[in-house]
Amino acid sequence: MRALIAPLVLAPLLATPALARDPVLAPPIDCVLGQSCYIQNYVDADPGPGAADFTCGTLSYDGHKGTDFALPVTLDMWQGVDVLASAPGTVKAIRDGMEDVPQGSEGAPDVTGKECGNGVVIDHGDGWSTQYCHMMNGTIAVQQGQRVGASTVLGQVGLSGMTEFPHVHLALRHNGKVIDPFNPTGLIACGEEAMLNGTLWDRDMVYHAGGLLTLGLDTKVPDYESVKAGTAGHDPLGSDSPALVVFGFGYGTLQGDILRMSIFGPEGEVISHDALLDKDQARMFRAVGRKSPGAWPIGGYTATVQLIRKGAEIDHLEERFRIDK
Repeated sequence: MRALIAPLVLAPLLATPALARDPVLAPPIDCVLGQSCYIQNYVDADPGPGAADFTCGTLSYDGHKGTDFALPVTLDMWQGVDVLASAPGTVKAIRDGMEDVPQGSEGAPDVTGKECGNGVVIDHGDGWSTQYCHMMNGTIAVQQGQRVGASTVLGQVGLSGMTEFPHVHLALRHNGKVIDPFNPTGLIACGEEAMLNGTLWDRDMVYHAGGLLTLGLDTKVPDYESVKAGTAGHDPLGSDSPALVVFGFGYGTLQGDILRMSIFGPEGEVISHDALLDKDQARMFRAVGRKSPGAWPIGGYTATVQLIRKGAEIDHLEERFRIDK
């Protein structure tokens, strides 16, 4: 069962006028950030063996050279989400024909030397280029040498190459050097200071330091694979359901965060539980439920999942449902 991503606004990332030689970028995916998609990873700003995003946060990993615009669950990918050119230019290279199989799953192909998967490279002139990775097999919609404008459809989001979740990896380079579009100057700063340096984006962006992707309801605790796929929580809920379970799926969570899950019904609290998260995780899910007391009361129910960090709620999802028979 899907829900929109609640906005976790730390600070706006102000788009500033770029120098004449710099590209101005549009997001490379046809979605609404913070609702139907989110940013899972930023460029690694740590020059050493560690990893940090441009705010000194944890949304990156060692050596990551792009920005990952991700879909909440795999089911979204199969509905078709376009990958878009971020700026005008000429298609320099394409690759297609690689299967959409997440790494780590049974039968995943060897992608050594082809970690980008199906993708497109666009030359923007003056040494600037963008690369778009992990696109869906058979959807590349442009040809080498073709001139494209900003927001030209290049293909669709997929699972090809070295990836475990559906997303488009956007890498920006200038004369071969990786440039973070959120921090083009490369100045080292943390927290709100990092968000005042300006970006190369054509619009204001919002940095989300982790959050919730979906809230789901089920009659049993689902397995993690079905949660990531978006197929969990499809069992009908009735007065004879063996249990009522609420689960939350999130990203960018930190050790010490609390995932607070609850269900309230016509007669008050059904279940409420605080799950203390014991480590930093790129993505995670937790669930809590209660066995049937014999028959669930008829009427309206509310399920809530909250992500709490250092005593403050940073994200919140809520769903109302009814049990009528």
